[in-house]
Amino acid sequence: MEDNKGLSSPSQLPRIELVVDVSMIATPCDQQGIIERLIPSILTRFHAGYFRISLSLCSQALLWKTLGEPSYDTHAIRRFLHVLPFAAFVLLWSLALFILSSISLVYILRCLFHFEKVKAEFLHDVGVNYLFAPWISWLLLLQSSPFIGPKTIYYTLLWGVFIVPIVVLDVKIYGQWFTKGRRFLATVANPACQLSVIGNLVGARVASEMGWKESAILLFSLGMAHYLVLFVTLYQRLSGSSSLPVVLRPVLFLFFAAPSMASLAWDSIIGSFDNSSKMLFFLSLFLFMSLVSRPFLFKKSIRKFNVAWWAYPFPLTVLALAATEYAQEVTGGAAHALMLLLSALSVLVSLLLMVFTALNTNTLFTGKDDPALSDLKDSCTTLP
Repeated sequence: MEDNKGLSSPSQLPRIELVVDVSMIATPCDQQGIIERLIPSILTRFHAGYFRISLSLCSQALLWKTLGEPSYDTHAIRRFLHVLPFAAFVLLWSLALFILSSISLVYILRCLFHFEKVKAEFLHDVGVNYLFAPWISWLLLLQSSPFIGPKTIYYTLLWGVFIVPIVVLDVKIYGQWFTKGRRFLATVANPACQLSVIGNLVGARVASEMGWKESAILLFSLGMAHYLVLFVTLYQRLSGSSSLPVVLRPVLFLFFAAPSMASLAWDSIIGSFDNSSKMLFFLSLFLFMSLVSRPFLFKKSIRKFNVAWWAYPFPLTVLALAATEYAQEVTGGAAHALMLLLSALSVLVSLLLMVFTALNTNTLFTGKDDPALSDLKDSCTTLP
């Protein structure tokens, strides 16, 4: 008994109170509430500019298909490119299909639940041009499909489904240019307007592959006529066309995407990369060199990751596609070296952007890039 005198009874031991904040524990109901709040937030900040991602991936799939196709070109570089595994191309095409389908589904939900924001994009001078991007992406994906041939009825039906919205948007945009006069065009013209031209040219190339020459020439003439008007307007640096939000500076790469796609479309219509296609290709090369020689022009736009960065790979890939057709026609060492350089550059830029996007998924839907929700006057700066 004496040995236990120094020990305290359990009732005399100090008590430790553990306080648990129940509000910090996420119950299943709380998690469901977070998801329910997150989805509307994404739909609110989502916009057609995110289709830049699908444009880049679908054009990459087309480039890989073109490089891997059998060719009468016997140059060593072309023979080396033919060893690209077909499975890798199918994997890339499947990834492009998945990304495009996912973005399209999210945008459809945005149309259903936030139609007023979609309408704002449609009425915006910059935002309306990105409404061409989903249909261009689907046409590129159709053109690069490893499963559907251009002479099949499914190919024709899908082309019709994808080209009708482009024509409808043409009537809206080009009709305004035609009826509201030169001052209206000088005010609303911006580099993103070239997406409307590219849409017609991509549609013309697909129609030509189907054997529909008249439809191809119709779409080609429609696109090129308005491209000339747009190019002159932008080149003159008139009021409204000489300024662009800093974050959208990568859109300037569309300057050489349009003539590159025009050279491809004309090559498909004529059946050979003739002098007209070469002139358009050389023009795109000149515009490309003019832009890359001014890196400080894009310095501010790349300080922080933004979905607008995806405006870089698509023009580069289209230029690489045009270089591929040019090298096949010329069959010279310099032409093939140029093809290899541009193709490698487009693949590298696409891969880097995939990595940056994966590392910055938390900032992907910030909405700061939405041209239909932001006031351009607040962020516009005159191009140097």
